[in-house]
Amino acid sequence: MNLNSKIFIAGHKGLVGSAILRKLEKAGYEKIITRTREELDLLDNQAVADFLHTEQPDFVFLAAAKVGGIYANNTLPAEFIYSNLTIQNNIIHQSYLSGVKRLLFLGSSCIYPRLCPQPIKEEYLLTGPLEPTNAPYAIAKIAGIEMCYSYNRQYNTQFIPVMPTNLYGPNDNFDLDASHVLPALVRKCHLVKLAAERDIAGIEKDQRIFGPIPEDIKKHLGISGKKISADKKPKLVIWGTGSPRREFLHVDDLAEACVFIMALPQNAFKSISDENSLPAKGVFPLINIGTGEDQTIKVLAEMVKEIVGVSCDLTFDSTKPDGTPEKRLDVSRLNQLNWHYKIKLSEGLKQTYEWYKNKVKG
Repeated sequence: MNLNSKIFIAGHKGLVGSAILRKLEKAGYEKIITRTREELDLLDNQAVADFLHTEQPDFVFLAAAKVGGIYANNTLPAEFIYSNLTIQNNIIHQSYLSGVKRLLFLGSSCIYPRLCPQPIKEEYLLTGPLEPTNAPYAIAKIAGIEMCYSYNRQYNTQFIPVMPTNLYGPNDNFDLDASHVLPALVRKCHLVKLAAERDIAGIEKDQRIFGPIPEDIKKHLGISGKKISADKKPKLVIWGTGSPRREFLHVDDLAEACVFIMALPQNAFKSISDENSLPAKGVFPLINIGTGEDQTIKVLAEMVKEIVGVSCDLTFDSTKPDGTPEKRLDVSRLNQLNWHYKIKLSEGLKQTYEWYKNKVKG
């Protein structure tokens, strides 16, 4: 991959795709191809075929996906499995037919078995039951990884599957009905701060930008109509027990890793391939992308509280599911390729909250 290569980023408006776009632009790549959802429906196989046949990109970053937290996965399972299977099937197959040189497919660490040994090695995929709360999404993503393996074996393509850990950063989804744990914590803490200051105008502006506040959270904040209760202290309520452990990677680090992997010569992957296991020799292996470090949700919440400047106590709703108890990636393969993360969690959280505040300010 060089600065004159034609590169298509599928999903360039999302958390991951926008970070890859920023990274490529900053590095000086001149022929980046993007399309909005209105311009190209990735669920339409013929539209994807026509687009790739016309544009003829050399490289494809497949960052488009339907994603969300526990609530979204639980309430929209059919949409999660259908949308993700369809998007990846269309792009991977049509990339093969149009002669794409190399494709990078983004999985997610949540698709590993629920009770994996820690840290999680790439070969643990499909060795145990999945986390029930996101099984439809996981099955779709596993199919995408196997699709990359299969096309590489049968058609000699260079389709590389990677497995990012939990991500955060600019352009994250802060919708409280669909967001993952970290953006939800950032927004909840910000709303608690506004509620404590009785800043109803600030809360209304936040809703215009990041979406409505669910009724149960309004109750915790003491919001009724256009008023905030003066005699009720806002509560920060977190799903689950706070005991699950999670690893987080800043999305700018992920983008750097993705571009790094995409640009590697083919022989570089031999050093991390196990010839005695599937996929067969010569196929690009799955690569975990993360920090190899984790903390409990409770510790994470305390970190976010401090950065936002909230003084309330934490309240954990143990009637809500925790999800996978522990999830920390083994990043030995990536480190062996000589890539290491750079942005510490404390620094990245500060950057993310600054981005959030600036977005609200407009």
